[in-house]
Amino acid sequence: MSSGAFSGVGTTFKRSDMASTPTFTAIAEINSINGPSMSRDTIDVTSLDSTGGYREFIAGFRDGGEITLNMNFTVAGYDALKDDFESETRVDYKIVLDEGGTNETSFDFEGLVTSLGLSVPMDDKVTTDVTIKISGQVTMTS
Repeated sequence: MSSGAFSGVGTTFKRSDMASTPTFTAIAEINSINGPSMSRDTIDVTSLDSTGGYREFIAGFRDGGEITLNMNFTVAGYDALKDDFESETRVDYKIVLDEGGTNETSFDFEGLVTSLGLSVPMDDKVTTDVTIKISGQVTMTS
């Protein structure tokens, strides 16, 4: 059986202009994307008569988690994400995985930029680290 794995080459991170008919524009020169790191709370409903002396849980709220980006510094990319950091409004973003050919998988979400860092090393490229807190559900389409 052959593997269905593919590399991240061709993956894009896109930001909406938040117009009534939105246009998504790729942020250039992304080096890595981590996330979404979704999680779910659990609620302990254990009682003294729980079967077998084991704790019991029910599902609580889900959390869309965070996205972290590492990108080469470009004025346009930094400017766009700094505007989002300064804004009080959630922005629509999407990660588009290029699976080769015409196959794409997209992760769409709303979020707030919570961290915007800059790294200027003596002997390497200037980079920006960005953290986006997801608000609501992450939708995957393929």
